[in-house]
Amino acid sequence: MNVGERLYQLRKNKKISQRELAKRAGMTNSAISMIETNKVSPSISSLEKVLAALAVPLSSFFDTSQADELDYQVVYKEDDLLDVSHDQVSKQLVGKHFIKERAMCATVQRYPAGAISDVEENAKLAEKTGYLIKGKLVLDIKGKKHSLEVGDSFYFESHLPHKIINHTYTEALMFCVAATAKS
Repeated sequence: MNVGERLYQLRKNKKISQRELAKRAGMTNSAISMIETNKVSPSISSLEKVLAALAVPLSSFFDTSQADELDYQVVYKEDDLLDVSHDQVSKQLVGKHFIKERAMCATVQRYPAGAISDVEENAKLAEKTGYLIKGKLVLDIKGKKHSLEVGDSFYFESHLPHKIINHTYTEALMFCVAATAKS
């Protein structure tokens, strides 16, 4: 068993920072980091302190049958999506439990007739990809227009200013994923 990886996963699943875990366990932040990266092997008493701070019994920590269980939502029904709409566009975010530490934002986007989504430069985003499911849209990146029809997709550096426009009289539906920039 990889003790560091197991401890890291438990901490992340409980949405606790290394600093917070160290404080709760009465240890230093660097001690937690060294354990999670397997640079040191914790003593049983140190591991018990850390696990007590996570409210995880020592016996279940080593129970590999529970190691594969996830304690967060994996499947999201339509009613579970988080509304992050802005402008005239309805945007539903997949994975609402990963708001603070997400590597990507996956959204289902509905563009009513005549809708425009205007995105200014955003250093927090790195890349964006999308797939048009229904309707027609125009993707405008720095003034260059690209027509999108059902089945078309795109991929670009999303920190660039861009617009997505529905010039038609019918709704358009798109699935879009934006990766966040690494700090």
